[in-house]
Amino acid sequence: MARAIGIAQPSVSAWSRIPAERVLAVEAFTRVERSVLRPDLYGSAEGQVSSPSEVDEIDQLRAAEYGLLSLLLGRAPDAETLARVAQLKGDASDLGMAHVELAMAASAADDRAANKEFFGLFIGLGRGELLPYASYYLTGFLHERPLARVREDLERLGIERAGPSREPEDHIAILLEVMAGLARGEFEAEFAEQARFFERHLKPWAARMFADLEMSQTATFYRAVGRVGRVFMELESEAFALSE
Repeated sequence: MARAIGIAQPSVSAWSRIPAERVLAVEAFTRVERSVLRPDLYGSAEGQVSSPSEVDEIDQLRAAEYGLLSLLLGRAPDAETLARVAQLKGDASDLGMAHVELAMAASAADDRAANKEFFGLFIGLGRGELLPYASYYLTGFLHERPLARVREDLERLGIERAGPSREPEDHIAILLEVMAGLARGEFEAEFAEQARFFERHLKPWAARMFADLEMSQTATFYRAVGRVGRVFMELESEAFALSE
């Protein structure tokens, strides 16, 4: 089981129940329905009629994770955002521990320091330390074919940008926001579209970008953001691979 879902064997041995973020991967591997693996989250599959608009607990959690990362990478966090992030809780899983680390970093940060850190990392005088665009990570240049592919898929899905931001659509925050909307069922798209969008626009580079952020020597708060993002991208990649 551990090998199949890509985690350490002691982690599986320590489970008293399957962690929420691992249910889909275990379901895909064992073919045991999620309602049997975690009835507290999914309930019994018998006698229930699901509405197409319903979003299950796991997808709500996934959407919240995507939304959090999109928020923190789209703009510098203000004091209210830092206070909310500081309330994050975690468990013994990799993602849970990353949440604890992020909450501690948010507690220790103030909005002025976070704003300065965000500017140095992503904007800079001329350019930031990191360029969080698919085009740059995949080709070494901005406004290349990866951006065109994103725009093609957004048009196909009927997704239009809103708000004042003029960032190219292959910015990591925009891609994460789209995934949050897909997970919440805000767009008329099947689950397969989530996998397709992730495979085309995030899997090839997002974990690497988050790893670069995690290893940045100039970051403090955003190193913790990088760890959460890297772990979450790895989990999503495993879950989508097992659902094929």
